[in-house]
Amino acid sequence: MTVPANLSSLANLGSLVVGYGNPLRSDDGIGWVIAGRVAADPRFAGIEVLQRHQLTPELALDVSRADLVVLVDARSGPPAGTIAVERVDPAGGTGTTWSHHLGPPNLVALARELYGRAPEVHVIGVGVASLEVGERLSPAVERVVDDVMDVIARLVHRTAAAEPQGVTGSSHA
Repeated sequence: MTVPANLSSLANLGSLVVGYGNPLRSDDGIGWVIAGRVAADPRFAGIEVLQRHQLTPELALDVSRADLVVLVDARSGPPAGTIAVERVDPAGGTGTTWSHHLGPPNLVALARELYGRAPEVHVIGVGVASLEVGERLSPAVERVVDDVMDVIARLVHRTAAAEPQGVTGSSHA
């Protein structure tokens, strides 16, 4: 995939990218690899980037402050190197499950519950070939790293294009 020329520079757009998984388990480290690449890519200057082993309640504040959140994780089941993008809605129900590990819908619900805000959230899942001990991605997953970066660029650019132009303001409580 090729990034269109108008995506060559993506300023701070209120976006958060969280790459999560275990970087010591081969392809399970794809989230960390992508987060590292986003942090180093000048197109994403000003975008907040986090690397985590798992989604935890502590991330709810970061999520609530963003206009767009992109979560990147490994997925068992789909063919190796398959990229799936899924929009996440807050989990329904009467309350959020408190745990040291949350799924994406629970994290979004927690941000809404605690901070009154649930931004647009997408999960990019990448099918894995290996979860064996190791710090390198399999060739099948390594081949799609640039494609995942392109997906993130399109999500960030689309969100920025949807923002009202010339409108500024703040709210003080």
